[in-house]
Amino acid sequence: MKDLLYYIDSTTQKFPTQLLHIGNDGRDYVVLANTAFYPTGGGQPHDTGWLNDVEVVDVEKIDGEIRHYINGELTLGKVTGKLNWQRRFDHMQQHTGQHILTAAFAELFDYATTSFHLGTGFVSIDLNTEDISEEQLQQAEVRANEIILENRPIETKWLTKDELAAYNLRKDVAVDEDIRLVIIPDYDYNGCGGTHPTSTGQVSLLKIMATEKMKKQIRVHFVCGQRVLQELAMRKTVLADVARQLSVPEEQAATALKKVMDTAKATDKNLAEVQEALLQYEAIELLANAQQHIVSTHFENRPIQDLQKLGRFITKQDAKAIALLAAHNDDKLQFVAARGENVTVSMKHVAKAVLPIINGKGGGSDALVQGGGEQAISGAELLQHMENALKQ
Repeated sequence: MKDLLYYIDSTTQKFPTQLLHIGNDGRDYVVLANTAFYPTGGGQPHDTGWLNDVEVVDVEKIDGEIRHYINGELTLGKVTGKLNWQRRFDHMQQHTGQHILTAAFAELFDYATTSFHLGTGFVSIDLNTEDISEEQLQQAEVRANEIILENRPIETKWLTKDELAAYNLRKDVAVDEDIRLVIIPDYDYNGCGGTHPTSTGQVSLLKIMATEKMKKQIRVHFVCGQRVLQELAMRKTVLADVARQLSVPEEQAATALKKVMDTAKATDKNLAEVQEALLQYEAIELLANAQQHIVSTHFENRPIQDLQKLGRFITKQDAKAIALLAAHNDDKLQFVAARGENVTVSMKHVAKAVLPIINGKGGGSDALVQGGGEQAISGAELLQHMENALKQ
């Protein structure tokens, strides 16, 4: 492994090699005599790039060989490999930033990293702690950026298992041979098979973006290098747009937005209260026109939540009342049946009678049921079936 080009010199962007084998395991791939293309592994995604003019879209290590999956055709013989360097360097920045941040949490708080994920947006580590404070996050971020700014060298060494005892490893290595140590002197010693730049300064900058609880651990999301600038640019654009719409300077946007949200919440509350009052008035009006305490009416585009509230208001106003309400909503026919407390017939009986007619589903209690199904019949016809069910 130590003779692979991506380990000999992780800064290699272009290289000559021999194409030894062409295969297909569901996708076309080639095997090279040596390669600078890094295969997926150790939390780091694969490289992409080109072999001659043919695109390399994936790289995996399978059955001891490194397979370069391609979009196109190649022949055996000499080829020139060229990495998508922007992608590779980004991965090196993020992976090295993970080493640095992980070591910071271990150094400051004795929090170990249990897993690492390098995504297309954020990078994340899982820490073996159930809680973490904003102050701790800030301290770890400051310490990580100190190490980056110091531009410490990043060294790699191939060791035997017996030689590991001479180093203060952050965690035990998982292999017994081909042990590769990535070293930031006097700071971090870690077994790792990924690619890294030659100094911490090339990471440029590290910023923690968010945290979330994952069972009994804390997941920390962060970005490094060019991704920090991308995140900053995106947030600047969003903030500027919000400030423009609120007609305030950017530094006042949060306060202004809170005022808008508070006003919107108050408006929603007032609107809900008005809607409740209108439903109560509508219930009284429907009861005034009821025949033998039965309110039976249908609507167009009336949410079933309104039907439920209306049914409750009707039966609260008149303990002897039965409310049979139906509505056409989009391609559905929905209904509610409710009874007052002095009524003994179960509304489940009504639902059981009409649901098969509209090939519907529903449920509820003896006092109130709701359901919906296909518009196989009209709302008026559905109400008639509901009224008939009361007589059975």
